[in-house]
Amino acid sequence: MYTTQIDQNLIIKSFYTLSAYISDEGNKIKSTVEKACVHNAWFTQESVRFALKALAESMKEENVKHWLSLYPELNLSTAVPKRVALVMAGNIPAVGFHDIICVLASGNIALLKLSSQDTILIPFLLEELSRIEPAFKSHYQILERLEGFDAVIATGSNNSSRYFDYYFGRYPNIIRKNRNSVAVLKGTETAEELQLLGQDIFMYFGLGCRNVAKLYVPEGYSFNPFFEAIEPWSRLLDMHKYAHNYDYQLTLKLLSQTVHYSNGFFILVENESLHSAISVLHYETYTSIDQLKALLLEKADAIQCTVSIINGLSGRLDLGSTQQPQLWDYADNIDTMKFLLAQ
Repeated sequence: MYTTQIDQNLIIKSFYTLSAYISDEGNKIKSTVEKACVHNAWFTQESVRFALKALAESMKEENVKHWLSLYPELNLSTAVPKRVALVMAGNIPAVGFHDIICVLASGNIALLKLSSQDTILIPFLLEELSRIEPAFKSHYQILERLEGFDAVIATGSNNSSRYFDYYFGRYPNIIRKNRNSVAVLKGTETAEELQLLGQDIFMYFGLGCRNVAKLYVPEGYSFNPFFEAIEPWSRLLDMHKYAHNYDYQLTLKLLSQTVHYSNGFFILVENESLHSAISVLHYETYTSIDQLKALLLEKADAIQCTVSIINGLSGRLDLGSTQQPQLWDYADNIDTMKFLLAQ
């Protein structure tokens, strides 16, 4: 495949032009959102629009310039394009587009194996990017079967990662497994801060690795302010697949006589696991911040984000920020650009 190398300034301009385009929500955007929602019932109008807005925000001109400035070794004029296979996830809308951006910005060629759950948004975004700058057309291919690649980035579960290791282990690779995010509450959070936490937990129905699936709370913590603050998310029950999961999980808890809290649309269970089922949130109490820091350090390889108002926690993010990552916020905390530039 003949490939024209793309100037870095042109990449910056193309990315922020795409940002402006998807922010506009014109008729083509609306139509694409509707198609994506029909294709995958877990993609709702609210979640797809939120994902596109977050993507657009990350690709604003100043963000793209800052991101690329972090890599002084990036020199597209001398780069020899590598063919990078991307095995993409589809758990939340357009989740794999960041990997594509990294491959394109590093001057390489993306060979895409789309998730069956997201076959609308990714091709649409690439078509629009190629419309803005036609040179991008030779920098990606959507394939049913991946072959002839030099490196691999594969995203999946702990189970699928074993297959990825088997098939792709001899190539330079990034193979991603399950991760979850956690929130550490102090007990002095305001109603507004707890409302922001609701977004970290419930946006995308909790299906993303950046969704908070576990709360750490001080001993004696009262969940009443938390329940009151997140009440607007009761709208999740309007989505039948979520409602079915809630009914199923609640029935399991009742039949097994598991101690739990329920506010009518989700279930809170004391459990050490970082992973929780759809409509279920785990929590665990702590007695001291130092004790908790040590515990989180032990579990670091399984944690994507930690949100809290408590300073000093490793990698701490503000409440309400997990679903709006910047271009330099990498999955599994592995710098995708450094990986690509090293090939």
